[in-house]
Amino acid sequence: MTKYLRFRHRRGLTLLCMLLGTLCKTGSGQIHYSVQEELDKGSFVGNIYKNLGLEPWELAERGVRIVSRGRTELFALNLRSGSLVTAGRIDREELCAQSVLCLVKFNILVEDKLKIFEVEIEIKDINDNAPDFLTEELEIKIGELTAPGTRFPLKTAFDPDVGMNSLQNYHLSPNDYFSLTVKHVSDGAKYPELVLERALDREQKKVHQLVLIASDGGNPVRSGNLCIQVIVLDANDNPPVFTQPEYQVSVPENLPVGTTLLTVNATDPDEGFNAQVSYILDKMPGKVAQMFDLNSVTGDISILKSLDYEDATFYEIKIEAQDGPGLFSTAKILVTVLDVNDNAPEVTVTSLTGSIPEEATAGREIALINVHDRDSGQNGQVTVFVLGNMPFNLEKSIDQYYRLVTARSLDREQVSEYNITLRATDGGNPPLSMSTHITLYVADINDNPPAFSQSSYSAYVPENNPRGASIFCVTAQDPDSISNAHVTYALTEDTIQGEPLSTYVSINSDNGVLYALRSFDYEQVRDLQLLVTASDNGNPPLSSNVSLSVFVLDQNDNAPEVLYPALPTDGSTGVELAPRSAEPGYLVTKVVAVDRDSGQNAWLSYRLLKASEPGLFAVGLHTGEVRTARALLDRDALKQSLVVAVQDHGQPPLSATVTLTVAVADSIPDVLADLGSIRTPGDPDDSDLTLYLVVAVAAVSCVFLAFVIVLLALRLRRWHASRLLQASGGGLVGVPASHFVGVDGVRAFLQTYSHEVSLTADSRESHVIFPQPNYADTLISQESCEKSESFLVSQDLLETKGDSNLPQVSFFLFWNTMKNNYASTANIKI
Repeated sequence: MTKYLRFRHRRGLTLLCMLLGTLCKTGSGQIHYSVQEELDKGSFVGNIYKNLGLEPWELAERGVRIVSRGRTELFALNLRSGSLVTAGRIDREELCAQSVLCLVKFNILVEDKLKIFEVEIEIKDINDNAPDFLTEELEIKIGELTAPGTRFPLKTAFDPDVGMNSLQNYHLSPNDYFSLTVKHVSDGAKYPELVLERALDREQKKVHQLVLIASDGGNPVRSGNLCIQVIVLDANDNPPVFTQPEYQVSVPENLPVGTTLLTVNATDPDEGFNAQVSYILDKMPGKVAQMFDLNSVTGDISILKSLDYEDATFYEIKIEAQDGPGLFSTAKILVTVLDVNDNAPEVTVTSLTGSIPEEATAGREIALINVHDRDSGQNGQVTVFVLGNMPFNLEKSIDQYYRLVTARSLDREQVSEYNITLRATDGGNPPLSMSTHITLYVADINDNPPAFSQSSYSAYVPENNPRGASIFCVTAQDPDSISNAHVTYALTEDTIQGEPLSTYVSINSDNGVLYALRSFDYEQVRDLQLLVTASDNGNPPLSSNVSLSVFVLDQNDNAPEVLYPALPTDGSTGVELAPRSAEPGYLVTKVVAVDRDSGQNAWLSYRLLKASEPGLFAVGLHTGEVRTARALLDRDALKQSLVVAVQDHGQPPLSATVTLTVAVADSIPDVLADLGSIRTPGDPDDSDLTLYLVVAVAAVSCVFLAFVIVLLALRLRRWHASRLLQASGGGLVGVPASHFVGVDGVRAFLQTYSHEVSLTADSRESHVIFPQPNYADTLISQESCEKSESFLVSQDLLETKGDSNLPQVSFFLFWNTMKNNYASTANIKI
């Protein structure tokens, strides 16, 4: 229940502090607040933004921050709300001990304006400490002859709080022999004394148990207890007495360890053992017991550790003088520490502008400097100045702050960097000094555009490159510095074959490396004309351009493509005709091929890869002409099959093959005779089909005979008008025909040679007279090819020469096709 009441009391005090926290300005640039101790971290102290004349959101923007010297931060700025809050738990007793007024001072910096505000916060005490005797029991020995009214000094309690929260009263537990009186001294201290009310009788009671209660004036009241054990003795009725109740001594802070500060003395009017005095250093909180030593016999007080004026300027020591039987008295020693000049000045660069533009005028702020000396008085008076002949001045700000400003405009081309040395010297004897160094860079202005090392560039990339491969790298230099010299690269927008340039290449904006976004094809794009722009990051930015030509190098990625003879598309194959009378070297046909590559990759060579009759034909290495290697013999087969390979000169070489079928015969009737000699064995399943085919052939023959009769009649009417047919054996000369024949409408690129064709009425046979090699070994022109008609023979007919299952209708279809082609020729005579 007590803890709960304490919690509610503390919570109420906290809320009351937050509501009643006052804020006022004490002089120019000083802000005052008050706050209670023991507040939680983040507790509200004051609206600092109002005192700074800012809005809450401006605190972060203007770089408002707390500037402190050497101690742990007790307060912090809440940049979101604009308020000053506690940065942790604040213990007033730890900060100010028992001082009535506890002030914490620090500075707040508005960085963008280089303004300093002094903040003073008063820490108010709360009753968070109970009185403490620093010992649990006290033993007092009293002689039985001691007269009533005798007073015995008791241990005093210690309460670190101040005011009403500090020690206020002492109470003694009820008893029949003793009472309590409190002695008040001039400094407000209270010393409890035990008063003997009636004579003691050792035979009735040897020991008396008492309780001394010390209480403070807080709300709620806190108290501490001391158990007193009174032992009744015989005849020692005088305690030791110090020569003076309070000793004062002043010592410099640099006093060596072990030095004796003073010697105390206490006397006891008793005799013998009752008069033997020993000195005891009373238990004290804090560092007092660690700093000083008391000789229990001689009363000499010496220092155990070095004194430091900057840590503590005053010490209060309590000592006791105790005689043999146990009576004692107390005294106080006040030690004042004197300052010596043992601390050099501290120079702190609170705010610094690392660089300054070269066009800056005189008076431009560079840094905010704080100088501080932990010493006091003349030892803490500091002067600061700039060493060397530097174009900078120091201007006094508030408190111990100085502004470092330029004395004139700077020129980066003369000096691009300054190493500034600031020296601070105090007023001690001898004086101490401290130096600090500041590096200031003179910022450049953007007055130089990036420059390329060449006026134009050329790059080469092989085709079929992998996507994302780097092609080239351009580099531009900018004599400016920092961002003004940071160069970025870009490509000017353009189109290539109707597509954006950005789909072909890209450039790394940081290092100028050019990348291919696609795999180039030399046969589609052979070069790219680019315009590269280099720009710096100045304001405004400067830029320059350079032209870059990217040439695509050919690779052997296309195999040769055979144009003639063309590959069939309707299932049939072409046949080349060669007369049996052809002599060696006779031009049978020519293989025509192209390669989409260029240069050496497009140089083609031809060779005979396979032949059904080895040694009969030869192929020109560079021309692709197929010629007879020897004279044709009767034993040579009617159909000759050749496989010709076409190969380029790339690395590695690529090739293509084409299969040629050559029909060997002196005339077309020979070919037909060979085909007609084929007999098909009787097949029971094909007897009906053969009958139908015979009837069809007879019908078609009748139609053809009627057509010939009509045509003959027309020719008789013009018989006398024609001079070309005076002779009855007149032949047909110069009729063009192709020796690449086929069936079923095979469309192919034809090479046609000139032939003489004659048809006689007696034999009704058509004769093809092949010319001699000396005048028929050249291909006809394209115009001749367009005027001549194709004379096609089915490849399947030739292949079935020895097949007994060939239907008889095949010959009829071939003959009918031949008659139609010849009947359409204007120079045919029947």
